Amino acid sequence: MLIFPAIDLRGGQVVRLAEGDYERMTVYGDDPAAVAAEFRSQGAAQLHMVDLDAARSGEQVNLRCIERVVRENALFVQVGGGGRDEDSVKRYLDIGVSRVIIGSAAITTPGFLEKMAARHPGKIAAGVDAKAGFIAIHGWREVTDVAAFDFLTKLPQMGVGTAIYTDISRDGLLGGANIEAYQVTKVIEGLDVIASGGVSSESDVARLTELDLYGAIIGKALYAGVLDLRRAIQIGGETE
Repeated sequence: MLIFPAIDLRGGQVVRLAEGDYERMTVYGDDPAAVAAEFRSQGAAQLHMVDLDAARSGEQVNLRCIERVVRENALFVQVGGGGRDEDSVKRYLDIGVSRVIIGSAAITTPGFLEKMAARHPGKIAAGVDAKAGFIAIHGWREVTDVAAFDFLTKLPQMGVGTAIYTDISRDGLLGGANIEAYQVTKVIEGLDVIASGGVSSESDVARLTELDLYGAIIGKALYAGVLDLRRAIQIGGETE
C-alpha cells in the first residue's frame, strides 16, 4: 500500500483543518517545498496536496507554490482543489503534477470527469468526500444527495481508475480511519482506492494494508508527531 503524506495549502502556508472546517485551521509552516523535502528524506515517494483556497473559490491561488514543490522534489504529486474546468486541470498538469483530483466538478458538471479521464489517461482521479454517506462539494460546505458508494461504483465505467475516498467526519481529528467504509469500497472492481481521513496510527495503516488498498493519505498524524512516516511506509510494504 502506498503512503501519501499530505500538504494542505491556504495562502501559501501548510495547514490542517478539522473536519474540513476553515475556522478550525492550524498552521504548520510557510514553506511547503521544505515540508515536501522532509517527507522525501523520510522515504516518501509520493505526495498528496490540496489547494484549500481553490477548493473553496475555484481560483488556483497556490499554483506557483505547488509548482515549486513539484520542481524541487522528485515525488509523484497528486493535487486536488480547483480542478473545475479543462483549463484548470491543464494548468496543474503543465507544472508537472502527476495526477489531478477532480471533486466538486465531477458532481456539478456531468460528463466532465469522464472527459478529463479520456483526455489524460492515468492522470485523473476522483475525489469522493463523504459526509454521512453523501458527497460534499465546494470545500465540503455543501452536501449533495449523491450517495458516495454509488458514485464510486460508477467510476471504472467512466474510465476513472483511482479514487480518493475521504470520510469528512474523521478528517484532522486523529480518531482513526473508517475501516468499515474501506472494507466496502474494496469490493469495487477496477478501482484503486486511496483512504483519507483519520489515518493516525500504526494500527490504522496495518488494517488498511490488510485490506490491500492502493494507498492511504496521512496528514495531521504526521504534523502532530503521533505517527512516524518511515514506520508507516514500512508497515504499508510500499510497492508500485
